[in-house]
Amino acid sequence: MTRQGKPWGGRFREPTDAQVEQFTASIAFDKLLYRYDIEGSIAHARMLSRQGIITAGDERAIIKGLKAVLADMEKERFDFSTGDEDVHMAIEKALIRKIGKVGGKLHTGRSRNDQVALDVRLYLRDEISRIIDLMTALKRALVRLAKQESKTIMPGYTHLQKAQPVLLAHYLLAHWEMLDRDEARLRDCRERVNVMPLGAAALAGTGLPIDRAYTARLLKFPRIAANSMDAVSDRDFVAEFIFAASLVLMHLSRFCEDLIIWSSDEFGFVEMADAFTTGSSIMPQKKNPDVAELIRGKTARTYGNLISMLTLLKGLPLTYNRDLQEDKEPLFDTVDTVKSCVAIFAGMIGCIKFNRERMREGATGGFSVATDVAEYLVKKGVPFRESHGIVGRLVAYCLEKGKDLPDLTMGEMRRFYKGFAEDVYVCLMPENAVNAKRSLGGTSPKMVTDRIRAIEGTSARKRRK
Repeated sequence: MTRQGKPWGGRFREPTDAQVEQFTASIAFDKLLYRYDIEGSIAHARMLSRQGIITAGDERAIIKGLKAVLADMEKERFDFSTGDEDVHMAIEKALIRKIGKVGGKLHTGRSRNDQVALDVRLYLRDEISRIIDLMTALKRALVRLAKQESKTIMPGYTHLQKAQPVLLAHYLLAHWEMLDRDEARLRDCRERVNVMPLGAAALAGTGLPIDRAYTARLLKFPRIAANSMDAVSDRDFVAEFIFAASLVLMHLSRFCEDLIIWSSDEFGFVEMADAFTTGSSIMPQKKNPDVAELIRGKTARTYGNLISMLTLLKGLPLTYNRDLQEDKEPLFDTVDTVKSCVAIFAGMIGCIKFNRERMREGATGGFSVATDVAEYLVKKGVPFRESHGIVGRLVAYCLEKGKDLPDLTMGEMRRFYKGFAEDVYVCLMPENAVNAKRSLGGTSPKMVTDRIRAIEGTSARKRRK
């Protein structure tokens, strides 16, 4: 008895065990690739006809049938629960039902090995472009917010301890820089995704006179996989994408961590909009930053997808192995997760409210201008290590007396260094401390404004291209 309905059933005499059928089937998740599978099949049929491997009449019938199958799927008239092993076989069987045996010619010169590699690359190429668009929108939102908060002073932190006053705009642009690197990584990744594997067949290529360059032109691939064994087994691009996506989410998670802390009563720096928060089932006063917390949590899940993918690949002998069926669920989940997180984060920060007074108040405490006093002494000719020690002793004195640096009298200051003058009080104001940071990349209003102009200029040039 042969395995009826299986494209590979000719050499088998016994039916597949029902549990094996269920265990090996991938159609429950790879049906997501149906548009790309049909797009690749149409290009493949056109190439076969152009090369004289099938007739022009066969080509027309196959393409018409594939478009009819696509229409059924788009209008949700297609039944994916008919026991088909994967989306490729489901489409091929549906094609044969529509146009007869000529549909069986479509698989000439290819294997499911190169077919699925093609589908995943077509899918990921599109999805990376969509993610880049979302990130571009988020980056623009950050720039808009930075312009709105260009005069807002806040405490900057190291080790989660108050360090120095900075502009809130400078903080926001720091996250813009992270996202810009993320976007560049995704663009680089897309270049490596954009390589056509079709024509590699099972692993060795084919003896039929196919034209891979023509198929690549139809599918808008600038490059063709140069080694058939590598073409069917390569999933580096999947792992690379999940890594790049993990970095995107890591950066969003870091931002969310700050927002979660800042929204607490202890900080009171921000208020999240009601639309992006939730309440408690028992405590009526609560306003919880659940969206930010979930982005932080989904980042962990994406890390899991990356480890899953790397572990999947590490022990595979060349070339194709069925293990590679397991690449799709972590990939699909990562795509959906990063898209949803970037989109909702952009919405969340678009309606966030910053407590400017509380932020400035925070920037005045904790000896945050101590470094500015040390640099004041450097300008007086004091070696930095010596000035560092002088200010350190000043801080210790303040802690002993329950004072802050601006509270000290000139007499108290001169007990630690005779060269202090009245102009030292100028650098004790947070605004002046911020204004002084005019080095390239610093937090002064001029540097921040210059950076915003540079970003907007670069973005405008990209749009014109």
